[in-house]
Amino acid sequence: MSNGNKGVGKVEVRLKWDPSSLGQPPHHLDIIATTYSADAPYGRPVYIVHFDSRSPDGTINMSRHSQTGQGFGYVEAMTLELDRLAPSFARVVVGVAIHQDTGPKFFGDISNAGVLVVEGYTELLKDDFARIAEYTAATFAEFTRNASGTWEFRESIQGFDSEPVVFSAEMGSAPQG
Repeated sequence: MSNGNKGVGKVEVRLKWDPSSLGQPPHHLDIIATTYSADAPYGRPVYIVHFDSRSPDGTINMSRHSQTGQGFGYVEAMTLELDRLAPSFARVVVGVAIHQDTGPKFFGDISNAGVLVVEGYTELLKDDFARIAEYTAATFAEFTRNASGTWEFRESIQGFDSEPVVFSAEMGSAPQG
């Protein structure tokens, strides 16, 4: 999906979830983006962006971060300026991982969780994680550069049973089966 012939340019990924119940350890979710080179679009990520990092060139960064889900609406946000990425990049995969510091937590354990991907006022994706309730991490968006150099968006919802570090290494691998 893209907006006309110019492709996808600047998008924002937003994440929301309700805080854990009183007396329970906090739910901590993170947006993670991985970038891939044109030489190895399914190889190792060139770099990974998450809550305490940004891309070296400033094209991908976190503008809001939450460790608890407290706040109104979407409490975490990442901006991706795809139209500014160097031509050496061919693919960006975005996902969400749940920190597992206090024992196993799955998307189904977290109330009111959801992700929203927008370009300006255009909604590209909205999902509540119901399809992946039994997983601890998931990809949901893939951006690829086509032969003419424009970026295209593809919904890519796939669950993983991983904690954030492992997930960031495996989230961009070639689809199985």
